Amino acid sequence: MARILLGVSGGIAAYKACELVRLLVRSGHDVVPLVTPGAERFVTAQTFTALARRPAGDDPYLHLTRGDLLVIAPCTANTLAKLAYGIADNLLTQAALAHRGPVLVAPAMNPRMWANAATRANVQTLLDRGLEFIGPDEGEMAEGEWGVGRLAEPEEIAARIGQMLGAPTLAGKRVLITAGGTREPLDDVRYLGNRSSGRMGVALAEEARRRGAEVTLLAANLAVAAPAGVRVVAAPTAADMAEAAFSSLDYDIAICAAAVADYRPVDAVAGKRAKDASTWSVELVPTTDIAKALGERKRFGQVLVTFGAEIGADGLDRKRGMLEAKNADVVVFNDVSVAGIGFDAQENAVTIVTHAGEHDVPRAPKSAIASAVIDAAETLLP
Repeated sequence: MARILLGVSGGIAAYKACELVRLLVRSGHDVVPLVTPGAERFVTAQTFTALARRPAGDDPYLHLTRGDLLVIAPCTANTLAKLAYGIADNLLTQAALAHRGPVLVAPAMNPRMWANAATRANVQTLLDRGLEFIGPDEGEMAEGEWGVGRLAEPEEIAARIGQMLGAPTLAGKRVLITAGGTREPLDDVRYLGNRSSGRMGVALAEEARRRGAEVTLLAANLAVAAPAGVRVVAAPTAADMAEAAFSSLDYDIAICAAAVADYRPVDAVAGKRAKDASTWSVELVPTTDIAKALGERKRFGQVLVTFGAEIGADGLDRKRGMLEAKNADVVVFNDVSVAGIGFDAQENAVTIVTHAGEHDVPRAPKSAIASAVIDAAETLLP
């Protein structure tokens, strides 16, 4: 099995790492605990050494130990910042700089610390470098507050580790993903658009690629870089995206995550319309409903996932209707009226709706949301 470097940073959640070690050892993995001085205020390094069934002091160069995977659980805000800035002042952060493989980070901290702009920036820095995140979850904290900041449960972390180390679950599969927000020209300078950055679609593309899929990303004006290893097709307008989608029908999973304009101007003005004192009346016509059109063209064995942004929880009822109206297999509802999630945000919170039922995915980095969405799609593949 794999050699897993398990970093444990300071915080009350360190006790949960003991159970994670037990689960990983039971699965046959070779676990190398990397315990920070802060973590030892809660659980001693000897405890982790015993649970990992390692002889005490078996390696004087633990920070240089080679591993198949580095897992940091829990990862405090302090350790998160050190990882972002390359600070190497303890065994764990030194090992993180020396590690040359995948990294899974499981944050755990006070909800206000997790929401702080500095922490958000550090998370994005690490996501841009290719690190993966799981959690944090929403719930009651040790200090009595309620919010997003709880360490993901050890069983959940162990399952993600198994996915990362196991055979690629989407190897040989083709995944089509739309991302970003389309822009419908009013003239050669102005356009009708929306605030979608494409972060959610990019996270989905990265997750599908990580699982071994051949990924095609139809990109509409992305504000973030597309992940490496995926085929990117520029689709700046709704018409461009429809054309690209209908040319890419040989897929196993299609995920419509883009914010495609529902309407476009009948005629775009050539050049730039000069500003004057008169009003400007613009006639709008509906654009092609790409998700519905894909549903109409769907073949046996193909899975169609559609996203639906709404303002207010009442929109969930409308999203449930999309299963039938668009012949979708999975509908992902997100309420973009909630501050800090949805459009141009680093986090999201969604409800995943299928014919078998629905479940909420609490607020988390979009990488974690992407994993949950693709999990739902994978289970429906023949």
